[in-house]
Amino acid sequence: MDLILLLLLLFFVAVMYSTVGHGGASGYLAVMSLLSINPDIMRSSALILNLIVSGIAFYGFRKAGYFSSKIFIPLAVTSIPSAFIGAGLPAETDLYKFILGIILIFAALKVSGLFDKMKLNFKVEFSLINAMITGTVLGFVSGLIGIGGGIILSPLLLFLGWCEIKQTAGVSALFIFVNSASGLFRLSLDGLNISSEMTYMTAAVFTGGLIGSQWGSKYANNKALRISLSLVLFIASLKLIFV
Repeated sequence: MDLILLLLLLFFVAVMYSTVGHGGASGYLAVMSLLSINPDIMRSSALILNLIVSGIAFYGFRKAGYFSSKIFIPLAVTSIPSAFIGAGLPAETDLYKFILGIILIFAALKVSGLFDKMKLNFKVEFSLINAMITGTVLGFVSGLIGIGGGIILSPLLLFLGWCEIKQTAGVSALFIFVNSASGLFRLSLDGLNISSEMTYMTAAVFTGGLIGSQWGSKYANNKALRISLSLVLFIASLKLIFV
């Protein structure tokens, strides 16, 4: 029963995140936290699932014409080595849970659609320096926490006015993929510690990623499902921070 619940939740997360060009690592971490999975295997397991879904999402949005190499390249150049460094740092258990909890609160707000309603009256001009600094910071956080960084990059790109929403999805998907790969490679040097149910988990997110990426690149998102996912993330964040 626990395995079935795990797979259903992972599938749901993969569908919802891939609709907006994300790999879903923060969601997978939330699910594993809620089901009390060993924290030692959460980071590497989430990165593997992230690779699969972000790759599928990138393919879908890139095929539909929603990608900008001009935005992506300077972000990736600095984020990849930063993710490698971050993944190599040991995460003290309480600090790791607290940081992850904060990230998941941010993720819950993002997925709920709250940021989509915010109207900003400024636009920051795109520059290589700004993009490279952004990539450095997000890459380091990605490697340290075990996420791809897209949950932070997407609203940032929209706030700064560097991308339209679907182009943001395409850029974020590949950004997540390369950072997840970099972080996972660093973790593999010390030996990967992943869930024994990884084969089933992979199948669940692969299927969800296919559905979500097609849905997100061609059809409107379902607001009710986004709100449901945001609640899962928010509950998990409170569990990590206060329990």
